Amino acid sequence: MPAIWTTLWSVGEGLWAAQRRMNARLMRVVSEDAGMSTVEYAIGTIAAAAFGAVLYTVVTGESIPDALTGIIEKALNTSV
Repeated sequence: MPAIWTTLWSVGEGLWAAQRRMNARLMRVVSEDAGMSTVEYAIGTIAAAAFGAVLYTVVTGESIPDALTGIIEKALNTSV
């Protein structure tokens, strides 16, 4: 085998070995996550409460019931 092929082959083997090491290290990092921390739970709870408050405000406002009533009246008054 010419020297260039031997050199390329050894470089390729080195790259494959580095890739395998990186994959193994990445899998260790990803799999070490034991779950959410207390801060993440707190932020998630606050976000859910804020979303619930916004949703409640929108649904109990005057615009939504008026819009739904208008849609229902239009549907009932439509002749087929």
